[in-house]
Amino acid sequence: MLDVNEIMEILPHRYPFLLVDRITDMEKGKSVIGYKNISISEPAFMGHFPGHPIYPGVLILEGMAQAGGVLALKSNDLTKEELAQKVIYFMSIDKAKFRSPVKPGDKLEYRIEVKKLRGTLIVLDGKAYVDDALVAEAELKAMIVDK
Repeated sequence: MLDVNEIMEILPHRYPFLLVDRITDMEKGKSVIGYKNISISEPAFMGHFPGHPIYPGVLILEGMAQAGGVLALKSNDLTKEELAQKVIYFMSIDKAKFRSPVKPGDKLEYRIEVKKLRGTLIVLDGKAYVDDALVAEAELKAMIVDK
């Protein structure tokens, strides 16, 4: 549905901190599904952990936040010009749980659902999966603001 170039038109993040490769499904105001292919060449693996590479949980949460950011910004039906003047700030991450390690070669799928959407405020239920197994989850709260 959205490739990495289209995601970069929505989010300000760039390599190595753009953590969503593709959005595969989106229902504005309701949910989004996206993914990141986890490669051994990820910069985090140089130090996390040498000889036993594990994708950091904080980056899983950031990927969920970025997928949720795409959903939030697209749900407000902003024009390209308006979108260029907006950014999304995450206000809180609650109830974070990590269930299994994510390793090089995994396809990390983000499944995000809207719990509450009021104007520029959004509360999301984020889940991350590898091969349909839940690896992480969290509740994310964010607000769209002017740059």
